[in-house]
Amino acid sequence: MIGNAHIDAVWLWPWQEGYQEARATFRAALDRIKEYPDFVFTCDSVAYLAWIEEHDPALFAELREQVRAGRFEIVGGWWVEPDCNIPGGEGFVRHALYSQRFLADRFGVMASVGCNVDPFGQNAMIPQLLLKSGMDSYVFMRPQPQEAELPGPTFWWRAADGSQVLTYRIPHEYCGPAGHLGVHVGKALAQLPHTTDPLMCFYGVGNHGGGPTRANIDSIHELNGSDQFPRMVFSTVEAFFDAAAAAGDLPEYTGEIQPHGVGCYSAHSGIKRQIRRTEHALQAAEKWTAVAGAVAGMPAVTDQFERAWRQVLLNHFHDTAAGTALPAAYDDARDQLGEARSIAARLQNRAIQSISRQIAIPAEEGMAPLAVFNPHPWPVETTVEVEFGSRLGDGAVVAVDDAGRRMPVQVARSSTLTGGRRLLVVPVELPPLGYRLYRLYGDNAAVAVAGDGTVLENEHLRVEVDPGTGWLSALVHKATGANLAGDGAHAAVLDDPTDTWGHGVVSYRDVIGRFTPTSVCLLENGPVRQVLRIDSEYGASRLREDLVLSRDARYLEVRVTIDWHERLKMLKLRFPTGLTGVTATHAIPYGHIERTTDGHETVSHTWIDVSGAGAGLSVLNDAKYGCDVADGDIGLTALRSPPYAWHTPQPLPEDGDYEAMDQGVQRFTYRLLPHAGDRREAGTARAAAELDQRPVALLESFHDGPMLRHRSFGEVRDAGNVVITVLKRAEDGDGYVVRGYETDGVAGTATLHLPFLRRTVLAEFEPHEIKTLFVPDDRDEPVVETDLLEGPLTSPDDLA
Repeated sequence: MIGNAHIDAVWLWPWQEGYQEARATFRAALDRIKEYPDFVFTCDSVAYLAWIEEHDPALFAELREQVRAGRFEIVGGWWVEPDCNIPGGEGFVRHALYSQRFLADRFGVMASVGCNVDPFGQNAMIPQLLLKSGMDSYVFMRPQPQEAELPGPTFWWRAADGSQVLTYRIPHEYCGPAGHLGVHVGKALAQLPHTTDPLMCFYGVGNHGGGPTRANIDSIHELNGSDQFPRMVFSTVEAFFDAAAAAGDLPEYTGEIQPHGVGCYSAHSGIKRQIRRTEHALQAAEKWTAVAGAVAGMPAVTDQFERAWRQVLLNHFHDTAAGTALPAAYDDARDQLGEARSIAARLQNRAIQSISRQIAIPAEEGMAPLAVFNPHPWPVETTVEVEFGSRLGDGAVVAVDDAGRRMPVQVARSSTLTGGRRLLVVPVELPPLGYRLYRLYGDNAAVAVAGDGTVLENEHLRVEVDPGTGWLSALVHKATGANLAGDGAHAAVLDDPTDTWGHGVVSYRDVIGRFTPTSVCLLENGPVRQVLRIDSEYGASRLREDLVLSRDARYLEVRVTIDWHERLKMLKLRFPTGLTGVTATHAIPYGHIERTTDGHETVSHTWIDVSGAGAGLSVLNDAKYGCDVADGDIGLTALRSPPYAWHTPQPLPEDGDYEAMDQGVQRFTYRLLPHAGDRREAGTARAAAELDQRPVALLESFHDGPMLRHRSFGEVRDAGNVVITVLKRAEDGDGYVVRGYETDGVAGTATLHLPFLRRTVLAEFEPHEIKTLFVPDDRDEPVVETDLLEGPLTSPDDLA
């Protein structure tokens, strides 16, 4: 019997109320511990302990005493119970990194049990993430038995890399009534097998905190003397798993555990976009501050990054990230995530300018220097946009790189109408995790202007737009000749009367209309890119898609602006490919998974791919999660508009007076990446990373310096299936941490070249592996593999 109090930090109340309820709940738990010598309390979510520490030190001291006594168990090892699909892979790592280190520092223990009782589905990488952060077991509740069949309540859950954790699905409920527990325990037993193996039942008033009551505890004592119930023991989750492991052979399960409420992955577009942007802003800033520390003497700022990451982790909370909280929660989330992005932006700017000021840039009349920084440890060829004044005249512009190569710069309309500003679109070829300096000059060539036409074309792609439908009639991959624009509506409007979570939904199929085009216009047709704008409408809502095809791009970029004014409807952007017999692969945190193509709504991360018959299409995006794949047709759920925090069977107000989600303007970007073969040939995982973390362009000035006009600080070689996501100072300040993951399900050896540290490392990556390396400051010390907590590789038993 596991006495607990599930605390929703945010849900139908703001975080300030959650802050108070944590204190009240822990006070009550300590009182029950004093009153009942056999009672044990279990707590998860390290954020709540941090809250107590910062405002009630006396209570915190009592908690520490009971942890040492074994009466107050800490499980979870993560900052909060996050949504277990929306955070990025590195987001999950930071939950463990900051939480487990907090526990070790304040309590002298680390959690050995992962615990997420309330989130709405479990991604397939969780076993590896847990095992590499000191946890060998896991407890959850959703999805429940009627939603997802599992081999039993207790089983070994295995990730694709072979990592496995002993796992238990809570029967019936994770919280219970305030009174007698007979009915509660009976319902739990009804979902469990008849067995002599140990079983586990959670009890205690929850959601808004509370915990076990005297009536709860007294009823357990009463029921334990009854022949109608099994023997009940006040215990810990860790003790249960020890007993379960000792009981004998248990079944195994491999893969994800989905779904519960599929609608929540498209509820509240704003929070999804803010989480994605903030996670990647912090990762990029960490890279540049690490480099700047070595080459420009920038002090370590790990404390500032932890402060920022804590704000992100708090907003991973499942009801916040899933879009199922009250409206005011998203004002707080905007401010908290804004603080984190502000920290990232400030530190990245400081780091980049600390590096850039050391580039030798001699003065030259009529020249403007532009330094462009690539955050990825592989070469990137793309375009950057720079708002620019009139110092180069009002004609054409040319860029010259460090090798003297001249390339035209496209001049486009500025976002401002004042001061003679222009938008320069500069084609760049950037070294891995490094920079290149471009010199901009005025030129006598004609400035490109908008023209007519509905065709975009470069060496790799031919794109044709049908003005009648407002979408592609052709998306031709020239290398294979495959046309990946099939028949069917693109911007489809669906009836969506389901609640905020999408409870009971398997798929969204009820199309009630589509956006119809009002204008198709070629905005730019120049030497660097072509831009075609499609405006369309549905009812009072407007959709704008700017199709951007750059000169050497292998993808079509689409910049979306939606002005939405519908309620209880959904917008799906569909990409029919015409392919049959496809394999559908979806990005998940630090990994990928293949799923059926049955049209069921699901959740994906930065990309989705369908491949078959020697060709395929990857759809990359920077803000969306909900999707479906029906045969070769990819559907990206752009938005839903249910009421805030509406949970069936609660009826809607008869007068229709409620606030619906996603009203007004929102923006995001997606890219269509046609390819030969499958997504491995396309480098889809790296292409998605390039969309989420883009180069930084900095207009510079003239100055002396020791650095050349181009430089690479780090590169991953020999392994296109490895994406390096993290380069940062170690938390303990005695070296650097490098983290990456294998993207294709194929073992390989990556050569990590880190010239700014004068290090080259060979790293063996097993299929689907997340690998972390520690690079000591002392070059006489070897580079070693470490766990996600930046400690020596250990097993959970060693940590305990």
